[in-house]
Amino acid sequence: MADSTRPRGSLPPPPPPPPEDLRAKMSPTVLKMRTTSPSHFFQSQTRPQDQGPAPTGPYFFYGSLQDQSLLIDLLDLKHSFHLRPAYIKGYKCKLWGPYPALVSGDPGDTITGAVYEVPTVEDAEKLAAYEGLSYTTVACSIWYVDGQSPLQAEGEEGTGKKE
Repeated sequence: MADSTRPRGSLPPPPPPPPEDLRAKMSPTVLKMRTTSPSHFFQSQTRPQDQGPAPTGPYFFYGSLQDQSLLIDLLDLKHSFHLRPAYIKGYKCKLWGPYPALVSGDPGDTITGAVYEVPTVEDAEKLAAYEGLSYTTVACSIWYVDGQSPLQAEGEEGTGKKE
């Protein structure tokens, strides 16, 4: 649609100049993001050397890693495996954004999940990379509920955000 008040072929007027202090019109969220160090947002996806190799053995899963198809893809498994139903005590599950995370709870609190026997350091490193640096593993006591032996084991569980 043509503007009948402007002569044909003339350009529109230039936009007004921006405010002198751009921060004055910036939302507090954008201002915080622009003034925060990039290291706050971006973290290396490699394990720090001082942590040593990721542990092998029984891992207690309470979230997305209970999905066998995800584990097959993540660990590039060529053979069948068994997830044993189990629970751990002393933790509560909270949401950290859209993701479940375990935090310390009362001694009677229980979290249900499943256990996978991680056979190699390479597989343990893949699991650590999948979870990212904001999650860590912690030694825990695991109680199996499938009636098979052993009924209890010491293993690793993924906790929530590192404090």
